[in-house]
Amino acid sequence: MSFTHLHLLLNHFPVIGTILGIVLLGVALMRRSSELGKVSLGLFVGLAAVAILVYFTGEPAEDAIEKLPGFSEAITERHEEFALIATIVLGIFGGLSLVALALFRKRPLPRWVTMSAFSLSLVAGGLMGYTAMLGGQVRHTEVRTGLVMLTPTGQEKPD
Repeated sequence: MSFTHLHLLLNHFPVIGTILGIVLLGVALMRRSSELGKVSLGLFVGLAAVAILVYFTGEPAEDAIEKLPGFSEAITERHEEFALIATIVLGIFGGLSLVALALFRKRPLPRWVTMSAFSLSLVAGGLMGYTAMLGGQVRHTEVRTGLVMLTPTGQEKPD
């Protein structure tokens, strides 16, 4: 398996996982469930690790497609810039989640920790979602808005 395949295989996990984590934290808040809050924090620790791996496999994935028709350096660079921001935010959130799990290992998770985690998860989820949208535009020309479309032979196609 190449780094490109690894990137494509794993890149959906941080996006879908943050959505799942947001939902779980929301349910934990509504039910006042410390256990579910801890499970959610554990999920974000794992998602942070996967996001870091996805980020570092991005460059080899770019190298594999940069000579293909329809490749856009501008779109790819914008995706890469937001991926770095999203990875840093999710990485910090995952680290804070790990600290919270360690601090409250043998006692209930305070509501303020769950609320703070929920707020951070919304930020991380938004960044991951936007990064994924930009990543989709790298190879899926049909979702590029306001850009020149290319035919399979690389010729411009009128809108």
